[in-house]
Amino acid sequence: MCAGVASAAALSLVGAAVVPAGPVAADTMPASGVPATVSADPLPTAQVNGVVWSMATVGNTVYATGNFTKARPAGVAAGGSGEVARGNIMAFDLTTGKLSTSFVHTLDGQGLRLMASPDGKRVYVGGDFTKVDGKAHNHLAAFDTATGKLIDSFAPNVHNRVRAIAATNSTVYVGGNFFNVNGKSRTRLAAVKASDGSNIDTWKPAANDDEVYALAVYGDRVIVGGRFQQLNGAQHVGIGAVSATNGGTLPWSSKPIPTKATKPDSAGKYGYSYVTDLRIQNGIVYGAADGERYHWFDGRFAAKASDGALVWLDNCYGATYGILPVGQTVYAVGHPHDCSSLGAFPETTPETYHRTIAETFDARGTDKAKPGTNSNYSGQPIPQLLDWFPKLGMGTFTKQYQAAWAVTGNSSYVAMGGEFPNVNGKSQAGLVRFTIKAKAANKVGPEAASVKAPTVTKTSTGLKVAWKGTWDMDNGWLHYEVLRDNSTTALTSVKRLSKFWAEPSMTFTDTKAAKGKHTYRIRVKDPLGNTVTGPASAAVTW
Repeated sequence: MCAGVASAAALSLVGAAVVPAGPVAADTMPASGVPATVSADPLPTAQVNGVVWSMATVGNTVYATGNFTKARPAGVAAGGSGEVARGNIMAFDLTTGKLSTSFVHTLDGQGLRLMASPDGKRVYVGGDFTKVDGKAHNHLAAFDTATGKLIDSFAPNVHNRVRAIAATNSTVYVGGNFFNVNGKSRTRLAAVKASDGSNIDTWKPAANDDEVYALAVYGDRVIVGGRFQQLNGAQHVGIGAVSATNGGTLPWSSKPIPTKATKPDSAGKYGYSYVTDLRIQNGIVYGAADGERYHWFDGRFAAKASDGALVWLDNCYGATYGILPVGQTVYAVGHPHDCSSLGAFPETTPETYHRTIAETFDARGTDKAKPGTNSNYSGQPIPQLLDWFPKLGMGTFTKQYQAAWAVTGNSSYVAMGGEFPNVNGKSQAGLVRFTIKAKAANKVGPEAASVKAPTVTKTSTGLKVAWKGTWDMDNGWLHYEVLRDNSTTALTSVKRLSKFWAEPSMTFTDTKAAKGKHTYRIRVKDPLGNTVTGPASAAVTW
């Protein structure tokens, strides 16, 4: 493991405000040159009684699929007023969070992937189902986004699970764990016509040895991600590219996914990694990965979609299930628990999971782990981790004990879906939205539980007040104020970069206290004015 990040050294302050130097941080009000995140304030959003595996946004509508039978409004408990039937697929408004009453369908098995056509006229769903609204649609179906209706004419017969979908306006590419489409042999990859679902016989690439999880189209390239070690009969571990017209292998230069372990561990299991999600923005493909056993690679990466050249690779430990680039910020969901390779939070005992994170779209440093410790990628370009850490509660529905599995959105809103029962401690099941600072309530403030009573000692010049800082879910820089006795007037204000893994230590010497007993409190403010005040110290006589 990489060594943890040490807390900043204490400052000695005498009645003056101090702004110490330090690395830039990003949040809803970031430093110049650092992208802003959405606020950590959760917005009221429709809820589900199971798990959401995938989402897609078209205009102001978010489509969600997974394994659930009911949906209900925000603030309503399971079984409460307003709960309605929804069979593994639903839609809600991205700007209001309200459940759609015009998009009502039933999949007879779970949905695993949603993807919109580039023109936004259709949304495709793939999964384990064989019927939609009682009609035969084997593992793949399409809906008209203008009317909300199932497109009956699009009914390709995929013989087994569909996990991955990518589309042009005329062609639908699918991946998964199937071997037959419309009665014709296919090996985990196929393409069908958007018009009628018939096979495109010129497109027959093969993921030879394991499942396909994600697809993305870029020009004449289809980028393929999954658990495979071979693509078209040659070694392409976890990711590769094929022609969008004939399925032939195209160059892909980087190798973010390590090969499967050649030796089993003590339990007889082999370590491996696989790509779980792919998203393209401005010619860059952003990938999410999951690693099993041995802490195999399970972070995120960015590569040029044209040739696979690596842009950055984030080797935080903890699986990643979904990824979303939005402008200069990249959001991801999973369970990171050790980002020391980014110079950020280290491993804890027991492990502490952070169910969603944000980072920069570009590289801003190099992997800080030593070769052979907690990183196979020492020295590789890395993004900057941003100060955005909403708290998504652990779910139990899938018995995998995760929170969010999917993320979608636009330039103003980010939505997450999964099996979490709460967000920031408030009940909110399976779906949640966040928005930019200009649209948010911006009420998430410094963590009150971390604001403790300071310690006070006598010195030759006055009463020395010492305290440790706190942190904030969506702001890195916090202001710390020292209060004497019952006064609300600050004796000093200190601005410090504050992170949950490196809460700063500070001191202030009060040289102007009157003779007698005194107590001190610490008041903490974020840049938006949210304030918490800690308990009083023990009284000290001066």
